[in-house]
Amino acid sequence: MTLVPTASQTVGPYWAIGLDWPVAWQVAPDGVAGERFLLTGRLLDAAGEPVPDGVLELWQANAEGRYAHPEDRQNKPLDQRFLGFGRCGTRPDGSFRFASVKPGPVPAPGGGLQAPHLTIGIFARGLLARLATRVYFPDEAANATDPVLALVEPARRGTLIAKAEGPGRYSWDVRLQGAGETVFFAF
Repeated sequence: MTLVPTASQTVGPYWAIGLDWPVAWQVAPDGVAGERFLLTGRLLDAAGEPVPDGVLELWQANAEGRYAHPEDRQNKPLDQRFLGFGRCGTRPDGSFRFASVKPGPVPAPGGGLQAPHLTIGIFARGLLARLATRVYFPDEAANATDPVLALVEPARRGTLIAKAEGPGRYSWDVRLQGAGETVFFAF
């Protein structure tokens, strides 16, 4: 007997039901302090084909390195307009985008600081659980000492680092499986 997951046992593909926020890709509205950026990319399957009905969620700290969350009690400024969270469904070509401000460094477990990064959750049909990963900014000196990035095999770290496409513009593709698979983390 072979057991095959049914649609009720996977995390998709019914994203339009209750998850339709038209501007959720704009994590930091105009006027929020910090260096603005636009991150674009594509969600790809093992064959490099686009995943047209996935959802990416983004969590991040503000430009000062503070999260918009009640448990972050750091003595750093927090603009009430900064959401720190975004959600974007993929288009038919697998593309997605997020607009925000570059996060500041946040405390690392055991002391020290983590490099500026975005935490990404990925939902797509066929997945039994959300995938978690990170996006780091290129040419960031703190990447060399980031404790999470240091856990990743050097040959695979590039899957977590966005590519600069111009001032304030970055690209980063997510590969779910296969050659060049993005590094994912367990909770």
